[in-house]
Amino acid sequence: MDTDHHPEPGTTLPPAIASDGKDWTWVLRERCPECGFAASDVEPAGIGGTVRDLVPRWVSALHRDDAHVRPAADVWSPLEYGAHVRDVMRLFGERVQLMLDHDDPPFDNWDQDATALDDRYDLQDPVVVAEELAAAAAVTADRFDAVGGDAWERTGRRSNGSEFTVRTLGQYFLHDVVHHLHDVRA
Repeated sequence: MDTDHHPEPGTTLPPAIASDGKDWTWVLRERCPECGFAASDVEPAGIGGTVRDLVPRWVSALHRDDAHVRPAADVWSPLEYGAHVRDVMRLFGERVQLMLDHDDPPFDNWDQDATALDDRYDLQDPVVVAEELAAAAAVTADRFDAVGGDAWERTGRRSNGSEFTVRTLGQYFLHDVVHHLHDVRA
């Protein structure tokens, strides 16, 4: 993962985004009222294909002339959301593989807000982010495509105790990708 996105000396950080401390696992049981996504409607075998189907919308959003512009000081730009989704693609691809390779593995904590600041999502090149997002999506989609049979029920868990199966992890992951497309109006 290329994380060499540090600003030039004297470059100021973007305004802070309010941290979303919500536990979004409820989207596994209910339709999201904001984006309309219903995770339980997604068949496990369709996760990989759905990931691939969403990539062109992200690439298009990241190629907009205003991709780097925040709609409000405290709301990420399409570029920042795209960099986040690229990293989500990478992280969930790693988690799926971890679940397939190990019995009930714990997931390392990931502070998405710290990553956004540390990696300066706001200063990244949106065209490069689009390419990296597409590449990460291909790897993650392939990992979901390779799951079969009882492997969909293998488990893994977050440090807060939330337990996922490979199936529910994929559904939860897809909500994140779709929800952020809604956020960037793509």
